[in-house]
Amino acid sequence: MGLKHFPLPDVGEGLTEAEILGWRVQPGDAVTVNQVIVEIETAKASVELPCPWAGTVRELLVEPGQTVEVGSPIIAIDLEGSAGGAAPAEGSGKIGEESNGRIATLVGYGPRTASAKRRPRKGRVPAAAQVVEVPAPEPAVVEPVPEPVVVKQVAQQGGYVPLAKPPVRKLAKDLGVDLTALSGSGSGGVITREDVQSAASGAAVGLPAVAEAPAGRERRVPIKGVRKATAQAMVDSAFTAPHVTEFLTIDVTPMMELRERLKSHPEFRGVKITPLAFAAKAVCLAARRTPDVNATWDGAAGEIVYKDYVHLGIAAATPRGLVVPKVRDADRMSLKELAEALERLAATAREGKTTPAEMVGGTITITNVGVFGVDTGTPILNPGESAILALGAIRDMPWVVDGQVVPRKVCQLALSFDHRVVDGQQGSQFLADVGALLADPSMAITY
Repeated sequence: MGLKHFPLPDVGEGLTEAEILGWRVQPGDAVTVNQVIVEIETAKASVELPCPWAGTVRELLVEPGQTVEVGSPIIAIDLEGSAGGAAPAEGSGKIGEESNGRIATLVGYGPRTASAKRRPRKGRVPAAAQVVEVPAPEPAVVEPVPEPVVVKQVAQQGGYVPLAKPPVRKLAKDLGVDLTALSGSGSGGVITREDVQSAASGAAVGLPAVAEAPAGRERRVPIKGVRKATAQAMVDSAFTAPHVTEFLTIDVTPMMELRERLKSHPEFRGVKITPLAFAAKAVCLAARRTPDVNATWDGAAGEIVYKDYVHLGIAAATPRGLVVPKVRDADRMSLKELAEALERLAATAREGKTTPAEMVGGTITITNVGVFGVDTGTPILNPGESAILALGAIRDMPWVVDGQVVPRKVCQLALSFDHRVVDGQQGSQFLADVGALLADPSMAITY
C-alpha cells in the first residue's frame, strides 16, 4: 500500500489549466485502472479523466469549480499492492511524455458522455502549489460543523487560497466579498460566515461597504472555458490581422432547386443536404483558384504558408459557447460526403463531445449565420487563418430576371480576409467564385 497524488495532466494542445467540473468518486471509494474519476473543462472541450491506478480514494484535493494548472495534484489515492506500477511519475502531468524512465499515459481519456453539475469557481490552485493540512491546536476548540470538512491552504510565493468552508465561499461570492482581503476569526484562521457578513456591511476595519445590486436583476458568470478562450482568440485576431470584409448578394434559386432534386436521388437517400453543404463544396472548389485564402501568415518565420489541403472550420453555437470544429481534407470530399461530415460534426458539437484535437489546425472557416435568420455579418478571422465566409439566410425576394421582377431565393455572403495575405483582387475573385457556384451549381464542371 502507498499514497499517490494524481496530477492534472496535459490533455493535449499545450493547455495549461482546466476547471474541475465534477468528481465521479468520493473519499473511501474503491477505484480501478482507467475508471473515470473526474470531469474537467479546458479552454477547448470537456474531458473525462480516468484513474491510472487501482486503489482507494483518500482525499479530493480540489473542489468542483476550481481552476487548476497542469501538474497540480488533484486527488490522493491509496494504492493496492503493485496495481499502480504502470502509473505516471508523481508530478508529471504531460501525457505521453517520458519521466524517470517511464511514459505517462492516460488510456481511455476522451470527451464527456454525461453532463456534470457545476458549482461556482472557488479559486485557482497554482501549479507549483503545496497542499498543507492546517491542524487545529486542540480537537476541543475546533468549531463544530454539520459535516466533515477538510480545510486546506495553498501557498505559493506569498499568495494563497483563503481558508473557508464551501458554504462560506458561496456566501462571499453572492455578497461580492473578496476572501483574500479578510483575516479569519475562526480556529486556525478560518474565515467564518460572520467575517463575510461583516465585510459586506462595512463593519470590518478598513473595508468599504459593498453596494448591493437590485435583487434578482443582475447575475455574474465567471469568464472561463470556451468563452474565455474564444474571447482571447477574437481579440488577438482582430488586433493582429488587418481585416477586410466584402459582401455579395446572389440568387441561389438554382441551388435550392438542385437540393430538392437530390432529395429523391437514390444516392442521397437519408442524407441531409443543407445550404451549408453546398457552401462548403463551393469554398473548397473556389480555394483551388485562389489559394491565398487558404494560406497562413507566419510572421515569426517571415513566410506565407500555402496549404495544399482544406481543413474546413465550421463555426457552431453550443451550450458551452462558440466552437469551430474542422472537417479534415474537406477538399477531397464529394457533396454527399461533406453533407454527412457536417451532420456528424453538428451532432457532436451539440452534445458537447467535440475534443480539443478536433478544433485546431483549420485553414479556412464558414460561419452559417443564416440559421438564425440573419442576413449577413462581418466575421472575425480564426487565428492562423486568412479567410472566413459568412453564409446568410436564404429569403424569398424580388429579383430581376430577363428584365422582369420575379420572386427568387436570395442569399447574402460576407467574406472577411487578412489583407496581409489576401489582396483585394484575390478576395473579390474568391467571393465571386463562391457566389457563382451557389448561383449556378453547374459551374462546378468548369473548376
